[in-house]
Amino acid sequence: MFHIAWSDYQDAIISGLLATVGYTTVSFIGAFVLGLALALARLSRFRVTRLMAATYTEVFKNVPLLAVIFVIYFGLATIDIRLDAFAAGCLSLILFYAAYLAEVFRAAFAGIPIGQTEVSLALGFSRHATQLKIVLPQALRAALPGTNTMLVDLLKSSSLLVTIAAAELMTEAQLIASSTFRALEVYVVIAAIYFAMCYPLSQVLLRMERRLASGNPLSPRRAARLRRAAELLDRPDLTAVEMTQ
Repeated sequence: MFHIAWSDYQDAIISGLLATVGYTTVSFIGAFVLGLALALARLSRFRVTRLMAATYTEVFKNVPLLAVIFVIYFGLATIDIRLDAFAAGCLSLILFYAAYLAEVFRAAFAGIPIGQTEVSLALGFSRHATQLKIVLPQALRAALPGTNTMLVDLLKSSSLLVTIAAAELMTEAQLIASSTFRALEVYVVIAAIYFAMCYPLSQVLLRMERRLASGNPLSPRRAARLRRAAELLDRPDLTAVEMTQ
């Protein structure tokens, strides 16, 4: 084992690694936006909107990701809609993971006490401002654990794009294995690379979750504002005008 001259395949592995990161980044951003829109649609006052969003999530939650990839890449080509591997791969991941993120966001929204919305409206905030400035920030915080899990899972699932020769890491691994005839060594090394990507990412996200759960802000600017506010509150001799400066 480990008799492959890996230096000969360094460029291929780096290229596949960058492609994997690209697929993951684009797909997660798209799935996040679409999932949030679907969650809001599930909470709409209009029954048709709720029904359409629910149908979407149920369909994609009960269909294998591999089937979605094949439909997007091979199936659409039969009706003259041809997408390259990157577009088809990203679209497949977006459509699939948006359904799961929609459920994560919907649960987070449902966990916000209705009393906060009622108080906000009673204080004169519009419904739009209430949702944007009061409900949404709390919901995103509550959805963080599930969202982080989906990000790591999406990164791993990008390996399924090997089926459409998407030039990501697993595709490059398949090419190396075919040329060296040492499949065990190749796939053990590639699995180790995936672990080296996923484990640190999951730990960073876990630390971020714990930081938020403890009430500490992630933004240095917000942390500085909170420290300044605490300093002002500790000085009762200041006037109201001085505190606002």
